[in-house]
Amino acid sequence: MSAVLETPNATPDFDAIKQRQHATWASGDYAVIGSTLQIVGENLAEAADLRAGERMLDVAAGNGNATLAAARRFAEVTSTDYVEALLDKARIRAAADGLSVQFRVADAERLPFDDGSFDIVMSTFGVMFTPDHATAASEMLRVVRPGGRIALASWTPGGFIGRLFKIIGAYVPPPPGVKSPSLWGTEPHMIELFGPRAAQLKCERRHFNFRYRSAAHWLEVFRTFYGPMHKAFGAVAPDVRPALERDILALLGELNVGGRDALVVPGEYLEVVITRA
Repeated sequence: MSAVLETPNATPDFDAIKQRQHATWASGDYAVIGSTLQIVGENLAEAADLRAGERMLDVAAGNGNATLAAARRFAEVTSTDYVEALLDKARIRAAADGLSVQFRVADAERLPFDDGSFDIVMSTFGVMFTPDHATAASEMLRVVRPGGRIALASWTPGGFIGRLFKIIGAYVPPPPGVKSPSLWGTEPHMIELFGPRAAQLKCERRHFNFRYRSAAHWLEVFRTFYGPMHKAFGAVAPDVRPALERDILALLGELNVGGRDALVVPGEYLEVVITRA
């Protein structure tokens, strides 16, 4: 999850990497973080012009932000993730809102659906973490019908979360040969993955504001609940943890626009809507 460096000539073991990623996302409690990002799912549903009655697939749904946004717009929603504990949190949220959603455990790189099964496929900060980018993109293109849309929200390399991953990667190097997840937040990579099969591809840079009491409060929440950071602090030696903490706090201090009394850090992400040819 902290992959930001690459060793191009290495041949990664994607299955082994996914096993480690599964353990990472199952640690902590991502729903504590994910629920604060709900507005991204709402904005993405609007950008994709999601319509009532459309068959929508949420890939790497996590705790279901895009899922809930689509269900609120009366789409026929199927929500998937390969970590069942995350889907359980999405189920609770959907039930609390009285929303009808089908949930299914599924790997984004091996989607268990027929070709052209969906009108729209969405993912908010989810599919970007698949180790095999090309396979994940190909699967989304396969299951969406011709003329359907794929809508994605992915952190950019130069934004807050992209820079955070670089800090973590300096302490906990990513597996050799795995491409950075932040590449999904770049227009050239989206064109490379989707362009040959796209009738239209629109990219727009947006910002999500992380709002916390202070930098220390943000660090406490993410270190406890955000799987990649939870695992990173557990992976480094105890005497190294203070340096990792200082580097993260320095980044938060640099980007904070909330003044001395609160933390407000804009996190840049790329909103992409692809219309399949």
